[in-house]
Amino acid sequence: MSATVPSPLIKRVPPGGWVALAWCASTLLTLLARVRLPGETYPDQWPAVQLYRWDGLVFHGVSAALALCGARLLERRPLRALTLLILAAIVETTTLGVGELPMAQYLPPIVALYFVAAHTPRRTSITALVTAVGTLGAYIAVRLLCGWVVGTSAELAVALVTVIGWLLGNSTHQARVHAERLSAERAARAVNAERLRIAREMHDTVAHSIGIIALQAGAAGRVAATRPEAAREAMRAVENEGRRTLAGLRRMLVALRRADEGTGPPEHVMVVAGLDDVERLAATTTAAGVKVEIEVRGERRQLPPDLDLSAFRIVQESVTNVVRHAAAGSCRVTLTYGDGELALEITDEGRGRGTGTDTGFGVAGMRERVALLHGEFSAGPRAEGGFRVAARLPLPAAVR
Repeated sequence: MSATVPSPLIKRVPPGGWVALAWCASTLLTLLARVRLPGETYPDQWPAVQLYRWDGLVFHGVSAALALCGARLLERRPLRALTLLILAAIVETTTLGVGELPMAQYLPPIVALYFVAAHTPRRTSITALVTAVGTLGAYIAVRLLCGWVVGTSAELAVALVTVIGWLLGNSTHQARVHAERLSAERAARAVNAERLRIAREMHDTVAHSIGIIALQAGAAGRVAATRPEAAREAMRAVENEGRRTLAGLRRMLVALRRADEGTGPPEHVMVVAGLDDVERLAATTTAAGVKVEIEVRGERRQLPPDLDLSAFRIVQESVTNVVRHAAAGSCRVTLTYGDGELALEITDEGRGRGTGTDTGFGVAGMRERVALLHGEFSAGPRAEGGFRVAARLPLPAAVR
């Protein structure tokens, strides 16, 4: 059983939780800065009304309520949540006796701005950035108009950190969008590849079936007047083969339609063939008038699905070529199970023509299948007459 990889900590804690933790950390830092710590002769900041007057404690409680409410609303109402967090920072600052919004008090809005930029559309995140930075500028402007002391340099540093927080969140957002786009492209390529596979399999199946139908129909036409029973038998074979081919086409269309509707991948409805179907292929072709002899050498064994399917399609395509182009009465299929490879050989005594000049897909398709399995392929006329297709497919170590 494979162990489940835990998600990163930043994803296990909701954004509102991180904002609440940032507010707690900023409050603790504010209090520690107003207490003489070990090694200090006096506190870094002298305490204001926050620590020893009831109104300071009330402002502190109001600030905490605004911050926690903003943390709860962050995922549902990001802009409203950011506004509440900025108000909490302003209320908290009024009891500190400072001339700017300090970094510690503005830390929760900066953390919230990061999550807004990372998880919301671009327009919302830009609005949040303008709100956060604009509040800093407005705070300084109001104090200047009132003639109060202003900490402009410190506020510029806070504004810089605010912009950096937005940039980090925006970068996270862009990385996620890029990953989603790549995933969608990979899914689209997988669907296209599957459709090409279906088209290839149906080409092989339909080409063979049409060849059989043509032979049976021709035979029925020749004996219709003299041997009506044989003609009816041939036409029944044509009907059966046609129905089987139409059923395959129907499965393909259903598969493609389901893929378009997103209700299921195409491979769930495709029937996969293999070398176990060679005898059925030989019987069907023999009944159509081209005798197929099957010879198996070595110990027959279970093959991986991709290798088994490709081997069968090579045999099927080669037999189809014999039916359609060779003008031969028979062909021989030899399957040799060796220690490290599976060898296929299909020979006939016809006129020695392949499908490369007729359809453009037969020999090229077989060569591509063998290349994907890192095997060897050859096809061409024989010196003694006829045509020969040979393929050697390496077997995986587990099959050997």
